[in-house]
Amino acid sequence: MLVKDVMTIALVKISPDNSVEQAARAMLASHVSGIPVVDDNGRLVGIISEGDLIRRTELGGAAIASLTDATVPHQARVKAYIKRNSWRVGDVMTTNPVTIDEDSSLARAAQVMEEHGVKRIPVMKGDQLVGIVSRADLLQAFLVTRRDKTITDDDAIQRIISTRLGENTGLEGFALKVTVSDGIVHLWGNVDTEEGRKAARIVSESVNGVRGVVEHFSARPS
Repeated sequence: MLVKDVMTIALVKISPDNSVEQAARAMLASHVSGIPVVDDNGRLVGIISEGDLIRRTELGGAAIASLTDATVPHQARVKAYIKRNSWRVGDVMTTNPVTIDEDSSLARAAQVMEEHGVKRIPVMKGDQLVGIVSRADLLQAFLVTRRDKTITDDDAIQRIISTRLGENTGLEGFALKVTVSDGIVHLWGNVDTEEGRKAARIVSESVNGVRGVVEHFSARPS
């Protein structure tokens, strides 16, 4: 599944010449945390988000503390003043926003969101804005993927769990045995730590089709 398969294409956009009040109202009306800013030719020029607006002087003195802080460089204070007082979206927005190509994987989209600390990413096709992908879109895709991949065959579940137990789980040295009956996983082996037992249980529970996990470990956890 790719970004273009889950992105929102019915975009709420705004012009850099619109007011910040219009931007705030558009966010509230659309229940979104950020809006792409486009020029007259439809090209993406920035993003205006909740984060840009909560620093406004209208919210009180705490928001403008750095404007009077002499330790902050002069040019930085000028920029902060403009961003916190201008009524134009173009002055307040975040320029050069992080974007993603429509043919990127969902894993890549999640990675970009985590790396840049953003909730929504403009989706591009070449130099054209074609959509927005959000954390909510990724969560929806996650649920669909889990539902579509549910396994009902006990032998298949057993093979998957046995394979995963030996893949970078820290349990490679334990002699674990896995049996599955009607979707219920039974774990056997000499696992002597609470963390080891928990890891084995998580491996089992992560397989779609598993209805429960029963532990039969011979050693008491330390």
